[in-house]
Amino acid sequence: MKSIDEQILRTTKEIVVKFIEMGRLSPTSIHESFVDVHRTVSETVKGALQEKSAPSESQQE
Repeated sequence: MKSIDEQILRTTKEIVVKFIEMGRLSPTSIHESFVDVHRTVSETVKGALQEKSAPSESQQE
């Protein structure tokens, strides 16, 4: 799981840097935005992993 967390952190960093480069995010509000982006990326990735590991309804029958 550590590798996934590291990838989530790297992805979050890349997204925030792009937002700053594009002028959509001010460096003064980086903390707040970083937390929001990290939470979104983390929930998306971990949710997808849970769906992938959970047996589907057709497999349960």
